Amino acid sequence: MPIWINDPVALQARFAQRPARIGLDTEFIRERTFWPQLALVQIALDTGADTLEPNDILLVDPLVPGMADALAAILADTAILKVMHSPSEDLVAFRHTCGVVPSPLFDTQAAAAMAGIGGGLGYQKLVEQLTGTALPKGETRSDWLRRPLSAAQLEYAADDVRHLFEMHDILADQLERTGRSVWLAEDATRTVTNAVNEGPERWPHLSLRSAGILEPDAQRRLLRLLRWRDQYARAHDRPRTWILDNELAVSLARTPPIDLAGLLRVFDSQPKAPRKLADAVWQALQTPLADEADAPDARQAEARDKNRLRRLQDAVAARSRELELPDGVLASRRWLEALMDTGEWPDAIGGWRRTVLEPVLAPLLTTSDNASTSV
Repeated sequence: MPIWINDPVALQARFAQRPARIGLDTEFIRERTFWPQLALVQIALDTGADTLEPNDILLVDPLVPGMADALAAILADTAILKVMHSPSEDLVAFRHTCGVVPSPLFDTQAAAAMAGIGGGLGYQKLVEQLTGTALPKGETRSDWLRRPLSAAQLEYAADDVRHLFEMHDILADQLERTGRSVWLAEDATRTVTNAVNEGPERWPHLSLRSAGILEPDAQRRLLRLLRWRDQYARAHDRPRTWILDNELAVSLARTPPIDLAGLLRVFDSQPKAPRKLADAVWQALQTPLADEADAPDARQAEARDKNRLRRLQDAVAARSRELELPDGVLASRRWLEALMDTGEWPDAIGGWRRTVLEPVLAPLLTTSDNASTSV
């Protein structure tokens, strides 16, 4: 059986001798909060043995006073490699609860993509593909904050780290043989940096499709509302749409009320409107942002040269086939659009991705919109 750890001293004792690597996962709840609520931390200890024993898996209760600090010391130890699967949200949970982001990192999902096995593979599917072990799906929608956890929950949680070392060994070997270990290390560093620097999106209006039909002044009002909403959600730990839903924000930006009384009348007609926050919403709507004049026009998506975008996508797809990489690993549509709009390479497709893509994309970026160049 895995070991239940509900005492920080017991956790510290298990790390009296630091392992070279640990398998790491979390269970968290994020249904009613902005920040993920860390409910359980699963740790597999690498003892150097050929097989992982049941008591080499620790199930750590982060709700216990002092446990976050004990975990932080382990997570921050750069001498310990953290093997995780698709860890982006886990990293945010660790940062919020423990104040640190685990590093260095080996992401088995990203590694599988770079090894040409498959893009975006879930943990269970990758375990079966690499090890032949079929895992039960069981407790995916459990209440992980309840105590005590059931035996089924504990076993499910232990499974989430039980196979990480085996997968790490297989994937690390494949990446080393193909010379792609540096790709994964670069992506891992970027993932950790993004989690450390996680903050409000500068131009949140661009992610709303309906912003593309708004005039520039309305887009600026929408930007004010969305930035205020994000700040409030973070400070009060509530989901963004619980504070102000997207449809209402767009409506207020398109047709702003003439005064606070008018805003209250709008709110009275909307069951989910945040009437108690009317003063704050009105203030946000009326207060210009220092950088709003620099905001990209959401309507540029309609004016974007779709033929050129298609040529870029085709070039990326062809390069992916050459490298035997799954679709989506080299560049998403979103990042290609950003590259088209600004002419600058976004960080997400910088580094090794730019090295392999620039030779095929650069000629297309300089081709006139009406050119008939094909890939």
